[in-house]
Amino acid sequence: MTGVQLSRILQVFLTALLLAGCGLDKAPILHPKGPIALVERDLLFTAFYLMLIVAIPVFIFAGLFVWRYRASGGKGKYTPDWSYSGKIDALIWLVPALIVAALGYLLWTTTHKLDPYRNIAGTENAIEVQAVAQDWKWLFIYPEYGIATVNELAFPSERPLSLKITSDTVMNSFMIPALGGQIYAMAGMTSRLHLIADEPGEFTGRNTMYSGDGFADQHFQAYAMSNEDFDAWTQKVRQSGKSLDQAAYDVLVKPSVAHDVEYYSGYDPGLFQRILAKYAQRPEHSSNVTDQ
Repeated sequence: MTGVQLSRILQVFLTALLLAGCGLDKAPILHPKGPIALVERDLLFTAFYLMLIVAIPVFIFAGLFVWRYRASGGKGKYTPDWSYSGKIDALIWLVPALIVAALGYLLWTTTHKLDPYRNIAGTENAIEVQAVAQDWKWLFIYPEYGIATVNELAFPSERPLSLKITSDTVMNSFMIPALGGQIYAMAGMTSRLHLIADEPGEFTGRNTMYSGDGFADQHFQAYAMSNEDFDAWTQKVRQSGKSLDQAAYDVLVKPSVAHDVEYYSGYDPGLFQRILAKYAQRPEHSSNVTDQ
């Protein structure tokens, strides 16, 4: 290998590292803005470090073995009849077993600690939002305020957010990476997700389950606001003058790609339940069956 070729390889390697660094800086999952996402990130790092206990020695010893047992000048002893070592066997089984046990304990305890259905304690009551996945957009209904929005979710920072999630289409997956993990949205079923933001900010949320043509554009903006800004935002939505009645919903639910943000100053109070009821199983009536 010439010096020029080696130089080019090093340039490509360093460029890849720089690009990877830029990507990491922008990865919201690595820069959490809420306590739920913070615990999830720490769990990810802990699992990664535990697995390095095996990975690092493998790479180190792979190089050492190649050097020690090389054909020209290697100092390793040639023992063609060697077949078994109890110490080595114990090492290669016990260490991974201990790591798996540690990971299992961490995952078990943290999974229960981060139960998405569990309420988050806060100084204020949680704000409830009903989220409906559509093709290819998100509808957010605010029962406490009598308003609804499309592709925009706003809530006060440092106040728990309680989401009831369903789908009016195929299975979707709701996620705001900066605040917490994903949870599925399924037709005819309700999922729960509780989140909280440490401070005001703007976060991107999206569907992480492939759902067809408009999947790539099915994202929304989530805004954590001060109480004053949130009150102003709700007033802005109420001034939209549009009502989400059944006729308006029938138009909204039709597939659309890169749908614009929409505000509704009112909505039909039974809308969320009717969306769920659309997919409820209806038992067949035996009275319709006649004997031949």
